Amino acid sequence: MFYILLIVLLIFIILGLSYYAFRTAFLAPPHLDTNHYFVPEGEQYDNVREGIKKSVAQMAARQYEPITITSFDGSKLFARYYHVADNAPVQIMFHGYKSSSLLDCSGGSYFAHKLGHNAIVVDQRSHGQSDGTIITFGIKERKDCFCWIEYAIKRFGANTKIILSGLSMGAATVLMVNDLGLPENVKGIIADCPYSSPKEIIMKVCKDMHFPSKLMYPFVWLGARIFGHFNLTESSAKEAIKNCTIPILLLHGLEDTLVPCDMSRFMQQSGAKDITLVTFEGAGHGLSYMIIPDKYENAVMEFTKRCLT
Repeated sequence: MFYILLIVLLIFIILGLSYYAFRTAFLAPPHLDTNHYFVPEGEQYDNVREGIKKSVAQMAARQYEPITITSFDGSKLFARYYHVADNAPVQIMFHGYKSSSLLDCSGGSYFAHKLGHNAIVVDQRSHGQSDGTIITFGIKERKDCFCWIEYAIKRFGANTKIILSGLSMGAATVLMVNDLGLPENVKGIIADCPYSSPKEIIMKVCKDMHFPSKLMYPFVWLGARIFGHFNLTESSAKEAIKNCTIPILLLHGLEDTLVPCDMSRFMQQSGAKDITLVTFEGAGHGLSYMIIPDKYENAVMEFTKRCLT
């Protein structure tokens, strides 16, 4: 009897820790669709805070067409479509974890406009006006990305040229979608400060929070499986791009303390056929464009020109 009670107690402890990990890492808070102007505290954001808010305000004021699609699992997903010209290339943009399309994609969508590209700026599942309550670190989001690609081809035509771009989790998403097999319409991928895999970024954040990462990760994985119904090891950016044949541009700040630049350096050695890494001195997480805009724009302009010709 004692051993039965002990086993039951251990099961409750494991389930309790797994549920705590699930709620902390994967459950989206209900306010994710409201605060597009939130900029994290910290010294690295102080010099760019007002510039970020100005960029968000400019994007919020631009005219757009609201569009929705039904994703692979029946979820309704929302995006803002910014039209520049008929038959122009289309950039499909994805924001980061617990962030927003306006905050993370304001600079990118502005520059896409300058380049003459139409843009679909996506609210990731469980963010903004898209359905969902669970964030899966790119596991389900990569399938959503594939659905947006299919939408763009169906709407704009079989000859439409597509560039995928994303920041942070959005960057991981556009790299991870490679393991689903991309149509020829996708001509290039721009990934700004991507993490190499869900497991590696979760273990890194656990360490930052002073948790023993090797001890905590199994509970995080189990929480995702039991309560979120997804497998964190189903995909990873570093594995998905190994056999990628289209050009990839990695952009990463050298002072990124959330997603270390070494993750992009590691992926640069993944074996992908055509992969370029551009780094930015003094730039923290997702801040490369704000810190050195000329270098960022030149890198993106040269990359997209090469992809689309």
